[in-house]
Amino acid sequence: MAFYHFNLLLVLISALGTDAAVFTLQNKCEETAWTGCTFDPSGKGKCITGDYGGGLNCAGAGGAPPVSLAEFTLNSPMDFYDVSLVDGYNLPISVIPSDGTGDKCRAIMCVSDLNQKCPNELQQVEKGKVVGCKSACMAFNKPEFCCTDAFGDPNTCKPTQFSKIFKESCPMAYSYTYDDLTTTFTCNGANYLISFC
Repeated sequence: MAFYHFNLLLVLISALGTDAAVFTLQNKCEETAWTGCTFDPSGKGKCITGDYGGGLNCAGAGGAPPVSLAEFTLNSPMDFYDVSLVDGYNLPISVIPSDGTGDKCRAIMCVSDLNQKCPNELQQVEKGKVVGCKSACMAFNKPEFCCTDAFGDPNTCKPTQFSKIFKESCPMAYSYTYDDLTTTFTCNGANYLISFC
């Protein structure tokens, strides 16, 4: 699968029951960041971006992994959000809530450059440069890395040598499918700044 640009980024937004939160996308990268937004099955919400630094373009749903994801489930009374590297990594990303409340309402980020630490077998290379780091699931497509088949629950699907590299670099981010305990955050009544680079 071709990786379109080193700065391709997918923002996944799942809205359930409310559309009151405001998402601001900020690009601090030198290159244009291509964002993709998806919404709940009813089609609520829209992807609107503005030029904040290196430029932002809304590419619609989809995009070619590996990508750094910001994931949201908007719900009343609480929003759930995380930074996910389950599909891979390409850019530093942070999610900063404002005006929200709750014990787990805090800024989360993956600002380490995993492209520089990416094992050879996971590297996505274009024109001689590592532009993304695939997840082991994407690279090998095996149940033990994808948490499928006999490895389809948290008791059998454990961190791998590859997901541990992601976790060490970005401890607040999902590193594999069942990495829930330290990576899911919640806010009440927040707006969100999603910043790239």
